Amino acid sequence: MPAFETVRVDPHTHSSASDGTESPAELMRAAAAARLDVVGLTDHDTVRGWAEAEAAVPATGVALLRGAEVSCQWRGVTVHLLSYLHDPADAALTAEMERARGSREDRARTMVERIAEDYPITWESVQAQRSDDATVGRPHIADALVAAGVMPDRDTAFETVLSARGPYYVPYHAPDAVEAVTLVRAAGGVPVMAHPRAGLRGRVVPDSVIARMAEAGLAALEIDHRDHTVGAMEELAALADRLGLARTGSSDYHGQGKPNRLGENLTGAAVLELIEEQGALPVVRP
Repeated sequence: MPAFETVRVDPHTHSSASDGTESPAELMRAAAAARLDVVGLTDHDTVRGWAEAEAAVPATGVALLRGAEVSCQWRGVTVHLLSYLHDPADAALTAEMERARGSREDRARTMVERIAEDYPITWESVQAQRSDDATVGRPHIADALVAAGVMPDRDTAFETVLSARGPYYVPYHAPDAVEAVTLVRAAGGVPVMAHPRAGLRGRVVPDSVIARMAEAGLAALEIDHRDHTVGAMEELAALADRLGLARTGSSDYHGQGKPNRLGENLTGAAVLELIEEQGALPVVRP
């Protein structure tokens, strides 16, 4: 492992275990090619990619920060909560993630039915976009729209057809954001709020909700993220200071289909140390 000051940490990425396009092992190799020292695997509501990614640590020389992106909400507003180093056997957190996955696939079916009335996609064409047994979600619908030639890329699909403000959108089950923080802490995890000001994705929660999440045990805010404006990052930095929260940065990498590149935003080594100190599991190192 390099000297403490030079560690390159990208703590928020996705593999084909959820909505990324690369397998966990391929993701680890891509992290090595991007000269990362530590990569966080944070697939949506699942830890299914952990074992494969961990097995790739020795060959790639990249340390693995195990995590998940837990779906939650506040009054219908979607919130994404990164859970790092939690116990994967924790019954309560696992049950909520499984419930969210099942609800997301039901939601996807209904959205596809609605979208198919106006665009040339089917449930079968959407399923063809997923890898292995990953839960079908909006990213796979986006990929089907791209494959059909009616959208140029995932981001455009999300900003238009798949927008939470649009006529095709269907909500899905997710726990309350404050309750989710409590669940993560109870499972020995370290909760970090992902892209809190990503306004193009839909509505965002007010600072008062983030303050309640902090009271419940939130550890940090993801500030350096491509979906944040400079002004949003400045506001979030000030909010983190007021609430005593750490700051993270990440790529939110998904592989092909999105412009996000590994290592485009990084998290400081001191924050990684804080996460490991508070988590139930260690970082998997070469």
